[in-house]
Amino acid sequence: MPASRAMENAKQTSETVLSDASTAMKSAAENPKQATTDFLHSPFMRGALPFVNGGIAGMTATTVIQPVDMIKVRLQLAGEGAKTGPKPTPVSVVKDILASGKARDLYTGLSAGLLRQAVYTTARLGFFDTFMKTLSASAESKGTKIGFKERAGAGLAAGGLAAMVGNPADLALIRMQSDGLKPAAQRENYKSVIDALVRISKNEGITRLWAGCYPTVVRAMALNFGQLAFFSEAKNQLKTSSLSPRTQTLTASAVAGFFASFFSLPFDFVKTRLQKQTKRPDGSLPYRGMLDCFKKVAKDEGLLRFYRGFGTYYVRIAPHAMITLIVADYLGFITK
Repeated sequence: MPASRAMENAKQTSETVLSDASTAMKSAAENPKQATTDFLHSPFMRGALPFVNGGIAGMTATTVIQPVDMIKVRLQLAGEGAKTGPKPTPVSVVKDILASGKARDLYTGLSAGLLRQAVYTTARLGFFDTFMKTLSASAESKGTKIGFKERAGAGLAAGGLAAMVGNPADLALIRMQSDGLKPAAQRENYKSVIDALVRISKNEGITRLWAGCYPTVVRAMALNFGQLAFFSEAKNQLKTSSLSPRTQTLTASAVAGFFASFFSLPFDFVKTRLQKQTKRPDGSLPYRGMLDCFKKVAKDEGLLRFYRGFGTYYVRIAPHAMITLIVADYLGFITK
């Protein structure tokens, strides 16, 4: 009677699973706090939490900083191709946007920004945290401690990997933010980030979604070198100070924001130009790639053009870094 025995075994297994599930649900209802703790300490969640916390932190920061990012992009695209072009200021950009009667335009591209953070920052902070834990465990087994070199390496690797994954959302963000600079008849009027991604893929080819990927990766590596490595190093240096833990985090993130801005702005500038460009009537593009863009901008607009809007960029990067790192730190604390 092999068939009947198999059925009996299956029945017993099913009853055991249902009994275990019932016991687990009863235990969770009686002690929800312990059930939450057990779930958060499961192997899967311990591996996933750095990525989840990073994504939530990045999306929170983007929602707050999006108007500043919009102003930054408009400043970088103004006077393209000429040394004596218009010299807008953050105030004049805001005035122009408000004068058009569309204050909501300051949040143009928010959906793309949130998607970018959901992909890019999730991967960036997740990879960095994972790399740091691996390096720390390796250093402890050797009786040593990780230094700035290891932190910098982890930041560079995390930034480069995350940037490649997040490039399509980044390109969609630039297209949506720069669309308002075109004559009304030439605007794409993207409805959302999904609409932008679908139309760019259809009209220009799916590989176009990775336009500007090289400077995006280099920018991300430079930004992460400045942000994550200096944040981690500053926090380590401030441990022995009399500052409170919250003040230490704020100070370290402000330092990280400055170095992130300084190292990454030239690459961010080139990335914006490359991702904004579209084909001319003859089928050619204004820039052939990152090096060509650097060369043409330096020749036609001057070297200082790469640092145009540094103040705005810092105001965008520093608070974004501070909010991201503080939220990630807090989430990491409550999910320990």
